[in-house]
Formats: sequence, structure tokens, C-alpha cells
Amino acid sequence: MKVGIIGLRMGRAHLIGYLQNPHTEVYGICDIDENTLKKVKEEYNIPFATTDYRDLMQIKDIEIISVASPDYFHKEHSVSALLSGKHVLCEKPLALNLEDCIEIIKAVKKSGKKFMIGQVCRFAPGFVLTKEIIDSGEIGELFFVESEYAHDYRVAEGVGKWRKDPRREPFIGGGCHAVDLIRWIAGDPIETFGYANHKCLIDWPVNDATIGIYKFENDIIGKVFCSIGCIRPYTMRSVFYGTKGTIISDNTSDHILLCSTRYFKIKSEYNFVKIPVSISHHNVSAEINYFVEKIIKDEKVEMDAIEGTKTVAVCLGTIISARENRKVNIKKELFSQFLDI
Repeated sequence: MKVGIIGLRMGRAHLIGYLQNPHTEVYGICDIDENTLKKVKEEYNIPFATTDYRDLMQIKDIEIISVASPDYFHKEHSVSALLSGKHVLCEKPLALNLEDCIEIIKAVKKSGKKFMIGQVCRFAPGFVLTKEIIDSGEIGELFFVESEYAHDYRVAEGVGKWRKDPRREPFIGGGCHAVDLIRWIAGDPIETFGYANHKCLIDWPVNDATIGIYKFENDIIGKVFCSIGCIRPYTMRSVFYGTKGTIISDNTSDHILLCSTRYFKIKSEYNFVKIPVSISHHNVSAEINYFVEKIIKDEKVEMDAIEGTKTVAVCLGTIISARENRKVNIKKELFSQFLDI
């Protein structure tokens, strides 16, 4: 299957993933930076290159489009690709507001094509193993979950400073990683209360720290912390507390930590056991292999447009709560806008 890629910063990882997959060929690339475009075209011997994404839509042989452009272009690029008859893999977040997410959902339904949102934490080895252990019952019933997106955007403004755009709330643009992770493991939150402040990146137009408190079904509670101005290495440290044990994991370490009553019986004291994992905090190749397999087998994609919209909705709920100083009922106020489309 021939592939087109829009955006060659994050899109470079997509390009490598498709080149490594035996079922795909990168046929077209798009980027507004002509120097980058020329360099990538020559380096990987790509047949077609353009600065206008619409040119890719006109190539009938292209079956898959990867949307790796800045967040606020995701709707435009995804809808265009879908209505041009392409399967679409879109980088997270799906969009920056529910209106754009809903347009993507409608385009997916109208086109009948496969769509996947790139919530890459679902492919990070440490988090994959964490979910497998939780699903096995090793740590019992979950009662509290927490995750964080801790980053310093002083050194990661993005090309053209696109991350600094006032349209991009960090809790959606970056925090969606942590929100999607706890959704994947604990289910959908039903309500949230959020708090935010702006003390680190004072020249940025948005709050640089936000915390969301969540209530889930099955009497689980949770928390997500997002900072884009903290002084520390990038991490997504996450902790999952169950009635029989605890797991600490992240996407940048070569192990996860497991403490459970099973090991207490062996050692007669509580200690964490290190379980080795591979480090791959942006495992885009695994993401692409999954998507390509679903296209070939014509099977449902788990991380579809509805899943992507749910994650954006949960993030928005926390932002609204922090802004309006009130509890937000996620299911009634936000999920109700798109689940019946």
C-alpha cells in the first residue's frame, strides 16, 4: 500500500515505520519547509514531494495518509484525506476542540475508511506490560490511578513555535497522553475537577500547569498532572494502585516496579520487584504495524475517532473546570455531544 505523510518532524518517525513495514511504501511526503522536504525526499528516495497537502489527495494510488502536522491542522488534513478515499493515521491529539473532533467522526462515517488516532502510550512497552498485569488480576481491583506529562517546553517550542500558539492548551496537546493512558487502563472518567496556574512560562499565552482530579465508574478515583515548564527530564511517571498491589511505570525507564501481596507472602515484607522492559516512549513503528494489519484484515481499529474524541473531551472537561471553578460532568456535558452521531 502506498503512503503519504503530512509533516516531516513527527512524520519522520512515521516514515521510518512505514519503510520497515513489508506491506507499505512511502510514495508521497508533504512539508511547508522546502529544505526539509528536499532533504527527506533525497535521503529516502521518495517519488513525490510537495508543500501543499492537497496534492497528496489527488494521487489515487496513495491509500494511507499519516497526519503529523501541528494539532490545529489535524481536522483539516484528516477530513480532506478521508473524503479523498484514504485511510488515516492522525497524530494525537485528535483536535483541540470538540467541534473539530465531531467533523472528523462524521468524515470517518461518510468515507467508510479506517481511522486511527496516534495515542502512542498504548504502544509503549512499559505501559503495555502494566495493563497486562492489571488485567491479569495481579494487583486486584483498581482504586486509584495517576499519571503525568512532565515536560519543559522552553527547549521544545516546535518549528515556527507552533506549540506556543494560544489555540493549543497544553493539557490537550501534551496532557492527552496521560489522560488517554488512564482511560485505557481504568475506563472513562465520569466527572472531573481541575486546577491550573501559570508560573513557569510566563511569556506563554496559556496556563503551564494543570491538574485534573477524576471520578470513574466502579468507584475508581484518579489524577493527571500536566506541566510544560517544570525543571526536570521529560517523563510520564504513572502509578496504579490496586487492592492487592501497586505498579509504578513510565515511558522512559527500562523497567516497571511491581509490589503485590503475592510477593509479600514470599518475603514477608513489602518490596517492589523490578521487571525489565524495552524503552520506546514513542513507539510509532508498533502503532503503524497495528494500523496496517487492521486495514489488511478489515478489522476494527481500537483507537478510532470516537476514542480520540473521548480523550479530548476529558481534557476539555478539566480545562473548563479549572477556568470556571466547578465540577464538570464529563458524560452529560461532553460525551453526550458526539456519542450518538
